[in-house]
Amino acid sequence: MTDAYYFISDLHIGGDEQLGKVDFLDELLTFLRTLEATDEDAELIINGDAFGLWEFTGVDGLDKFDALVDLYPELFDQFEATGARTPITLIPGNHDYELAAYPEYVDRLAEFNLTLRQEVSITRRVGDAVVYVEHGMQRDPNNRIPDFGNPYANPPGYFVNRQVTSRAGRLSERGKFNWLKDVQAVTPMTQIPAWMLSNYFYREMSPWLRYVSAPFLLLFNVGFLYVLAFALDAAGLWSLPMDLIERFLGLFGPVGTLVDLLLTANLAVTLLLLLVAIPLFVLARDVRKTLRRFGIDRPEERESSADTYLTAARELFASDPTVAVFVYGHTHRPAVTEIEGGVVVNTGTWLKRLRRVESAFGVLPPVFYSWYQLNYVRVSATDDGGVAVDYELVEKPAPNEETWFQRLVTSTPKRGTAIPSRTVVRPTTEASESVAAETDASDR
Repeated sequence: MTDAYYFISDLHIGGDEQLGKVDFLDELLTFLRTLEATDEDAELIINGDAFGLWEFTGVDGLDKFDALVDLYPELFDQFEATGARTPITLIPGNHDYELAAYPEYVDRLAEFNLTLRQEVSITRRVGDAVVYVEHGMQRDPNNRIPDFGNPYANPPGYFVNRQVTSRAGRLSERGKFNWLKDVQAVTPMTQIPAWMLSNYFYREMSPWLRYVSAPFLLLFNVGFLYVLAFALDAAGLWSLPMDLIERFLGLFGPVGTLVDLLLTANLAVTLLLLLVAIPLFVLARDVRKTLRRFGIDRPEERESSADTYLTAARELFASDPTVAVFVYGHTHRPAVTEIEGGVVVNTGTWLKRLRRVESAFGVLPPVFYSWYQLNYVRVSATDDGGVAVDYELVEKPAPNEETWFQRLVTSTPKRGTAIPSRTVVRPTTEASESVAAETDASDR
């Protein structure tokens, strides 16, 4: 029986033009070489989105695989070398769904000692327990494959990637900064409009326009209070706040006069925005009511992606007590979560990650800080009959791509709660010999 299983996912290797750059190639090669040299009886499982086949728009079918081999010869040579010592198994994700749709991929990948399982999920035995493995796209309405295995059964996410992600890869280098290629790092996708606005303001906007508008945006909150004081004074309700503001600014001479002019300009802008916002609010409210009437917008169905997978894991643990670990990827958010019945593992991504940080001043756009959280998960049996889940980070420095202005108006973000390096779970029910034999026969 295999001693340990290693899991990685969401590499997204390949794609049009700038999407073809692999920032973590050196780290991935080092990881594969480590597995090539190991003495333990191990298996590497890439649980989906190893490749970015959706992001290739200039070639079709198996020509995409030829393009991958041509673009990354060193990587495929290392796959072949590692796979000769440590078995490597792939299951399709949504971005490389074509791996499930064309049987020819099985033989092509086998040339590099990569075993392709054209299935939604697989299982592995660890001691007396079972590890359940999937990519996770079937639990995502936007990326669920309606007829798994059918090459023409593409979800909405496929068309988004063809029209948005791939186009971003082709256009990224035309910008003042090569930032559009990182669109795949923006999760969830609903953050894309804010991310694009942020990059436009801080990177693409004409510098003189940015620095002319910056004082108004920085002083917007103060300007709102100024508007309130002005309204109270104009209505004859309370003149003290306006008097205090004028006296305070008067202490600073010409600088105070300049600030007063900016606040006055903000007053005009704020009143204009309020006039525009009122009819827009009424329109947006009516549109939402219409969408709910047609069943398109359902607030009761909104839940975080993590909750979706935790719920699925609970149901699986309850229906089959031999399953101790539920492994998935897809969301790019690494996590190891203990719940009743077992452990839920999100294998994260090797792509760049982004963290949204709101501006500390005014109404400036948010800043998306970039960093890497390369990782792998090792699952093995313990001597006392449990299952150990080891979470390992692969060190890679943050790219430090933020401009001085972005750092000036935001605080440096924290990286979030640390994932425990080891989590041990003990199955509530031992697997019978017959179940073990059936599982081994189906998965080997």
